[in-house]
Amino acid sequence: MNFDRTENEPRRAELVRALEHSINQLTLPELEALYYDLVAKDYIR
Repeated sequence: MNFDRTENEPRRAELVRALEHSINQLTLPELEALYYDLVAKDYIR
């Protein structure tokens, strides 16, 4: 049962919206740098 997940869901959605907005403002080189950094840190597989 994920009782704590439902109460955290609004905060999670807020953070996802903030990240999406910020990512949409990045240039292609910035986006590529972010991508490779996340891959190197194993956040993206």
